[in-house]
Amino acid sequence: MSERLEKIEKLKSKKLIDSLFISGKSVSKYPIRLIYKEITNNDLESQLQITVSVSKRNFKKAVDRNYLKRLLREVYRKNKYLVSDHTNRQFIFMFLYVGKDIFEYSELDVKMKKLLKKFIEQEIETLL
Repeated sequence: MSERLEKIEKLKSKKLIDSLFISGKSVSKYPIRLIYKEITNNDLESQLQITVSVSKRNFKKAVDRNYLKRLLREVYRKNKYLVSDHTNRQFIFMFLYVGKDIFEYSELDVKMKKLLKKFIEQEIETLL
């Protein structure tokens, strides 16, 4: 699997993003919250599609929000193999940065790994 974050892996459909908030499940590992939903009708071109959000309430400056979004996308990109190696199902993800402080890359990397492992464990439990 390629480590790139391809264009088809980016979630841009307003309809799918709305369905995430209506019927999605979530898992958290501070300062990141993952809202996810399984897609069963094969609408997705990719196995996983993601989007990232940082609250304007917590970070007033666009520079800070954009920096955190870039960090989250990069940390996910480096660790997406954790999900794709453990499931063949299709999911849409939204990563929300819920912290009020700016974390370093290395700290976010550790948190993302823990978050994705928590997601995998939760999904394996639902299969059993």
